Amino acid sequence: MSAWVLPDHIADVLPSEARHIEELRRLLLDTARSYGFELVSPPLLEHIESLLTGTGKALDLQTFKLVDQISGRMMGLRADTTPQVARIDAHLLNRKGVTRLCYCGPVLHTQPDRPHATREPLQLGAEIFGHAGLEADLEVLQLALDCLQASQMGEVLVDIADARIVSSLLEGVALTDATRSDVFAALASKNASALAELTQNFPAEIQAGLFLLIDLYGDISVLDQALQKLPSKPQIKLAIEQLKWLSQQLPHVNFQFDLADARGYAYYSGLRFAIYAKGASDAVVRGGRYDGVGAVFGHEIGRDRPAVGFSLDLKQWVGVVPQLGLKAAIRAPWGTRMDLRSAIAQLRVHGETVVCILPGHESEIDEFQCDRELIEVAGLWVVKAIENKAK
Repeated sequence: MSAWVLPDHIADVLPSEARHIEELRRLLLDTARSYGFELVSPPLLEHIESLLTGTGKALDLQTFKLVDQISGRMMGLRADTTPQVARIDAHLLNRKGVTRLCYCGPVLHTQPDRPHATREPLQLGAEIFGHAGLEADLEVLQLALDCLQASQMGEVLVDIADARIVSSLLEGVALTDATRSDVFAALASKNASALAELTQNFPAEIQAGLFLLIDLYGDISVLDQALQKLPSKPQIKLAIEQLKWLSQQLPHVNFQFDLADARGYAYYSGLRFAIYAKGASDAVVRGGRYDGVGAVFGHEIGRDRPAVGFSLDLKQWVGVVPQLGLKAAIRAPWGTRMDLRSAIAQLRVHGETVVCILPGHESEIDEFQCDRELIEVAGLWVVKAIENKAK
């Protein structure tokens, strides 16, 4: 095999796409900053027990592992940044009130998480720690939607549910981890026959409630049906009422409710949402509430913090959102004269892109779409528009 061939689902990012990704990164982080989110940058590499603590256990099979040559301890390459941000909130910042944190960096997966996906996503996310109320849920969802709008994603669909509904129905039922996982998978895929087999020994009320969930899918009317048909449990009623409240705060958003979908059940503790856009094969944003994720990092000081947030893969977004046009640039001759070099430096200080044409390369393709050129007129260097520039 040639030395330049990369591993499966790993790829170089070439200039045009890299520029697009960087523009998106800046745009979305600036959007998060406008809400008061602070940027953090956790390390790519950590001790494995830290990466896989708490809800991170669900990432075990997706995490590359290696031995630290200094300490001899097992280390891991992060597969998700959220547990690291929870660690920062719980153990390093140790604030008493609300903390808003955002981040952007690569993560590594042992397997692609969807067909044709990269194993090296560029994950961007935002998290609110320290507030258990619906206000934080709404802010996170609004920020995600504003990020989509800022990037000109176009029309989107918000698929929304609550992890408490299924977990409340299963409360009191003794299940192995494998069976629990199979039940959640059957619900998510609407597989009634598999669900029937898995729940044949369940109490009749619980089995009936689980089967009802399969058909509780659609617009907001689904919530009223759920209140009428599902077992009268406080957590179920609260979850449904909160879903209704959240959707009412965003009347112009296209919501879809799927009360059987509890993907990420080992992670989410309440609200769970996924946002879909035209042209994308999978959700472009996923998020929700995951209270208590930081407790394991700050147990000695009782850091059982409520948390809600979202994350996305910028590499996925470049295939869905329109690319911004190149900022017009200035073409300049190469030379060692101080007046020329000073003129070029001043243009760059004022934010212009100035491309110096190296000797012998005057006829090469203009990758920066220069619409002006720096020329000498009467001993002075001036910028003039390039006439008859090829489109």
